[in-house]
Amino acid sequence: MRSSFKISATIVLSAVLANAAQSELWQAPAKWHRLLKKTVPGTLVLDDAGVEFHSPKFNQRWGYIDIHSFDLSARELTLDSYQNRPWHAPGEQRYQFTLSEPMPPEIAAQLAARVGKPVRNGVPLPSVAVLSEIPAHRRMWSGGSNGTLRLKDTGIDYVTENGRDSRSWRWADIQTIANPNPYEFRVTAYRETVEFDLKQPLAPVVFEQMWDRLYAADLNLSVGGAEAHR
Repeated sequence: MRSSFKISATIVLSAVLANAAQSELWQAPAKWHRLLKKTVPGTLVLDDAGVEFHSPKFNQRWGYIDIHSFDLSARELTLDSYQNRPWHAPGEQRYQFTLSEPMPPEIAAQLAARVGKPVRNGVPLPSVAVLSEIPAHRRMWSGGSNGTLRLKDTGIDYVTENGRDSRSWRWADIQTIANPNPYEFRVTAYRETVEFDLKQPLAPVVFEQMWDRLYAADLNLSVGGAEAHR
């Protein structure tokens, strides 16, 4: 009897620990878009262990380790998985969702941190400590946008008033940065290259700080350690 009780207690404890390990971070109604097929309404759930979409017709779960990258705007999320595309098509399996409500910036930051690999996050945190803020124009073939570059210890944000074209790059998302002259700035990320016209000059000392932080992060060094090796 005691043995049975111990087994039952172990099963219950395991279930509790499993549920705790997958505590929900955020969820929202969403639509899954399929090529040449009807969209599937359901619910997108983010928890500690991964991302899940469930509906009466389709259920799929992606552990964070199985997500290659993602592309996020306020109401659109595209997940790139390591799964092969069907019928021997080239590339990886991609899942596109429209969200019924914007993903909060705090959740977007957690999603980027948990995936770990380079991503394209269009939902910057609104209030974080910055080293410098510079009004800027983002160049694009369609005319571009106006916003503010926010240079931080943890990366670089570009924030626009309506959220369009906004970005939040962690150092893990960036290959290199360039400042050809005081009124130009370029971010070459793993997922995109973005060029800015600066409305105020970028101080050389601020650019040097960004450079040090980028390569200190790349080498897993502290900023002080990076400066010591210059």
